[in-house]
Amino acid sequence: MINSYAGLDDAGVAVAAALAGADRVRDMYGQRLSRIDKGGGDFATEADVAAERTILDVLRAARPDDAVLGEEGGRQGPVDAARRWLVDPLCGTLNYATGTMLVAVNVALRDGAAAVADPLAGEVFFTDGATARVRRDGVDAELTPTPATRLVDVNLDPPFPNAPGFRAVDLLAHPDFVEGFRPRVVSTTLALAWVAAGKRAAYVTDGSDLSGSVHFAAGIALCRAAGCVVTGIDGARTGPGGRGLLVAADAETHGRLMDLIRSRR
Repeated sequence: MINSYAGLDDAGVAVAAALAGADRVRDMYGQRLSRIDKGGGDFATEADVAAERTILDVLRAARPDDAVLGEEGGRQGPVDAARRWLVDPLCGTLNYATGTMLVAVNVALRDGAAAVADPLAGEVFFTDGATARVRRDGVDAELTPTPATRLVDVNLDPPFPNAPGFRAVDLLAHPDFVEGFRPRVVSTTLALAWVAAGKRAAYVTDGSDLSGSVHFAAGIALCRAAGCVVTGIDGARTGPGGRGLLVAADAETHGRLMDLIRSRR
């Protein structure tokens, strides 16, 4: 059998895997789907599982020697693999399950290439680790972050490990935030890709170290390659010991948001 992924670089593999997962998510949209309870109000659907299986098929065919960490299936592949892919097959499951098609399909090689697919828009945002682009209708365009929209996406989903010192919801009540920005809540890391693409000025979320998270790794890689400012909510570089995530289109926006966060502590 001819391997259709032969010759693809890592960015090409990430794009192929994310698009395959996005096709599955789109095909199953609107169906009555069974749910898999994860506890604490969290759950997966049949679509999450099916999309992850489809993504893994691509990764196994293209990079059989690599390991994978999947949101639904956990760690798979060679235990001694030097490289690991991080897969979130459907980020925004609650949106999806309630008929809101604001979701992302995230595929990232740890510390390497990454892709974020939007199943509804038919777009895939991707990076080879150095450049960041978006593919629409087979045409690639460079991503250009800009704060022009003034829209800041704030993740209000738990957990909140940095409360009470930091609570994202407090930003929404800060008079300077309301004066300078306009809040949005889409509850999916698709918003990270939107910062890289200039559709959002910034993104803010609580959390611990998110750099190795299946939910956030692809978006972080994309934003870094696009030239966004990427730190924790304490202004420090993301990584071990990190706290949440603040991604801004430019340094000025990042600085203004850091001032607001510090003023609420």
